[in-house]
Amino acid sequence: MVGPTGAAPGWDVAWSDALADLELSVADAEALLRAGHATGPVGPGWVPPSHLGQLPAPLVERAQALLDRQVRVARGLAAAAAQSRRELRAVEQLRATPEATPVYLDTAG
Repeated sequence: MVGPTGAAPGWDVAWSDALADLELSVADAEALLRAGHATGPVGPGWVPPSHLGQLPAPLVERAQALLDRQVRVARGLAAAAAQSRRELRAVEQLRATPEATPVYLDTAG
């Protein structure tokens, strides 16, 4: 017996498992954004499985919701990176400022 895309039975289970793995990766990225920084080792990321064939129709809504989450995370990561660059520039400017030279000399004290 062959599925609608010519795949062997179980292709929908393989797709469901692949989406579950991707959901965990997105959840990790969301947690990092909420924390504002990495608190531990970051995993290698999601690797798309090969040879799954076409996405089964019952999983389209789940995959679309996951894509929406990924887009939100990507935007959040871009904003966090931009903020980090601004903060880094501010710190670099503070370091680049030479020590203040006294303008007045206290001759009475």
